Amino acid sequence: MNALKNIRNIDYTVLFARDMEAMRRFYEDVMGFAVHSSLGEGWIAYQVGSCLLALTKRGVMFDDAPTPARALSVQLAFRVAPGQVDQCADALRDKGVAIEGEPTDQPWGHRTLFFRDPDGNVLEIYADI
Repeated sequence: MNALKNIRNIDYTVLFARDMEAMRRFYEDVMGFAVHSSLGEGWIAYQVGSCLLALTKRGVMFDDAPTPARALSVQLAFRVAPGQVDQCADALRDKGVAIEGEPTDQPWGHRTLFFRDPDGNVLEIYADI
């Protein structure tokens, strides 16, 4: 039997931050995520539902070259209740976040909203419709 078939979910996601201070301010002050744990300046994890979203500096464990600025490397999708996508767009605009994809009903059954964090990662807020 393949032991890898026992994997049940993604427990946490780690983003290698180019600008740790800007990323921390964004995820704490703009997104409002609660700090779950911190290991000093180089690692912080936020509780997002049942998962953790962690930020780290390059060189803490891995020291690969950073991806170029504004290069796509990850997209994170955050689910909200139906009807809240537009409210999230308003809240993001109020905090000065540029919306890259206005709230839109998609043919695959989601209402979506797209924007980026300070490192250029694509973030999506969506609801089932």
